Amino acid sequence: MVGPDGIARALIHYQLIELLAAGIEEICIIVQPGDDKRIRDYLLGPGDEYLKRLEMHPLLLKEARDMREMADRVTFAVQHEQQGYGHAVYQTKGFANDQTILLCLGDHLFRGKGVSPYKELAETAKLSDGKSVSAVNAIGPAELKGFGTIAGLRRAGNSRLIDVSLIIEKPTVEVARQRLRVDGLQDDVFLGWFGMHLLSPGIYTILEEMIADNIRDNGEFQLTRAQEIQRQREGYLALEMLDAMRFDFGVPDDFVSSVRAFREVD
Repeated sequence: MVGPDGIARALIHYQLIELLAAGIEEICIIVQPGDDKRIRDYLLGPGDEYLKRLEMHPLLLKEARDMREMADRVTFAVQHEQQGYGHAVYQTKGFANDQTILLCLGDHLFRGKGVSPYKELAETAKLSDGKSVSAVNAIGPAELKGFGTIAGLRRAGNSRLIDVSLIIEKPTVEVARQRLRVDGLQDDVFLGWFGMHLLSPGIYTILEEMIADNIRDNGEFQLTRAQEIQRQREGYLALEMLDAMRFDFGVPDDFVSSVRAFREVD
């Protein structure tokens, strides 16, 4: 995808740029078998001989060198069997090493006004007392079928930070109206997953239990179920994203509309 600077980059490249700019020091990419080599080869870029030819194009030369430095910050977790989002996240247990992680969807890009949403969510670790925090944004009834959705109460003095009282994956409109309310929202406005989660280490214990006990939803190990269990055990927070945008590149129609919109955001 060609960015506003005219440089063509892979989608994952933009994610890496934003994460590093937000102060993330180590990055783990969950891949299917074989994809790790393709990504690593992409980041390593052309050989030294070709780099010499780029000396007449300083921006491209800098980009290639930045990519090599980026490659040193990236590791991979391979999901050998496709058994759901929660199963994929569990493959990063060794990388996390009992630390909180910032989880982002690989087929989404995010932009904020004035501040990076990646950085904004990461910094809520200072306020969370060790709890997991998920970024959420306002969605309508028609969007409920695509997102985990929460109920909760806003904190006094920081209305964007919400103590979550319930998490349901892709609820029906009727269930959402009855059980998934957050104070301060109009009727038929709900808060659903934005695509970024700050997950505390307890999530891995829960995912491990789910896999051992074969607890699945629609045949897969779902992250949202693990998040609801973690909420029950440890408490859970959400951060409402007000000045941030999510661009979904996961399906063709969304890809086409997102490319133009992403390029036009400052």
